Amino acid sequence: MKNKGLIIALSVVVAAMVLGAVYTAFTINNRTLSEAARKINAQEIQDNYEKSEVWGKYYPKHWESFNEGSKYETKTKYGGNNKTDKLKVQPYLKILYKGTGYGEEFYEPRSHFYAVQDIGAINPIRTKTGGACLTCKATEVPRLIKTYGDAFYSKPFSEMYKQVKHPIGCSDCHDPKTNDLRISRPALIEAFERQGKDITKATKQEMRSLVCAQCHVTYYFQKDTKKTTFPWDNGLKADEVLAYFEKIKFTEWTHPESQTPMLKARHPDYELFQGSVHQSAGVACADCHMPYIKQGDSKISSHWFTSPVHTMEKSCTQCHREGTEQLKNMVYNIQDQHHEILDIAGNTNVKAINAIKQAAATPGANQKLIEEARQLHRQSQWMWDWVATANGMGFHNRQEAAMFLGKSIDLAHQAIQTAEKARGAAK
Repeated sequence: MKNKGLIIALSVVVAAMVLGAVYTAFTINNRTLSEAARKINAQEIQDNYEKSEVWGKYYPKHWESFNEGSKYETKTKYGGNNKTDKLKVQPYLKILYKGTGYGEEFYEPRSHFYAVQDIGAINPIRTKTGGACLTCKATEVPRLIKTYGDAFYSKPFSEMYKQVKHPIGCSDCHDPKTNDLRISRPALIEAFERQGKDITKATKQEMRSLVCAQCHVTYYFQKDTKKTTFPWDNGLKADEVLAYFEKIKFTEWTHPESQTPMLKARHPDYELFQGSVHQSAGVACADCHMPYIKQGDSKISSHWFTSPVHTMEKSCTQCHREGTEQLKNMVYNIQDQHHEILDIAGNTNVKAINAIKQAAATPGANQKLIEEARQLHRQSQWMWDWVATANGMGFHNRQEAAMFLGKSIDLAHQAIQTAEKARGAAK
């Protein structure tokens, strides 16, 4: 009996060893075949790199997550994948943005998946800049910039729009040859160069934010060429960017009510994130917005690009030990407080516009003081706009957002007082 038991035990061990060897051989062979296949497949991707669906053939799990955002509306308390009319939600925007396309039509942006579709559907008054408006909307843009050079930015929007059809996708962030993260838009590279930095020296973790910084930043169009440019030469903070614009004497439009020479901020998400609690701890954009997920037997970085509110289990609880409900309540509490201050600052700037308008219409008002009031309004609305246009409703950096909103309110009150003083001089 003992010998029989020993024979059975040895048989089990041998069988396990054989199965293990077979599995190892199969795995190695399968991996070799997979790697060989990838080399062949890489050529197909290189030949069709603008078509994300081709990448999807060889990275099906990433492709499945990429398309997640197109399946259903994903609304959060202050954003989401549905088309929200911001002019209805925040009526004071009509006054603050008067004289621009944003004052006529302004919708909450949807996901990357809809980038080309949505920009083609907006009011033509919003696309008068030209090809520059497509800079971050389609995978064809890097090729078009290479083809036309800087002339791309000033070419008629309708002409350039006909040449794009693939929304933000794989090749915008990944090298078609190696699949490594890459910077495909020249504006970011040039901004680094002007600061004396070499973006090719960025670490992989830094790149997991920099690929986002190609587009999720503020920018302006140069007056003559309309070239998309990042105003970072003096730094990445609201007051540093303001100093840059003052130095080059740049004005985007003149407000029709106050006659103030205005500046326009555009979603400075990367800039506001710098110095935040999360960024200082080494967290990258992708850690929260593209968390690692399990799909079958694979672990991948989700390419859904959604609010972490939808993926808290993966995005937040890897570091935070509170439950998801408690974390969500914390997020919404931060955003609620931010939204309240944001509206106070916005409405205070409206009062500044009205005060300057009244002063300018008053016979004998002090013109020098009116000009001072306009300069204060230029600064106050810039500070507000910097925070208002950033995504995340203050969550990316609540302390810095609150600081600049506080500055905006203070400057707006100074503009009001100066305008009233200008009117008083007429009496």
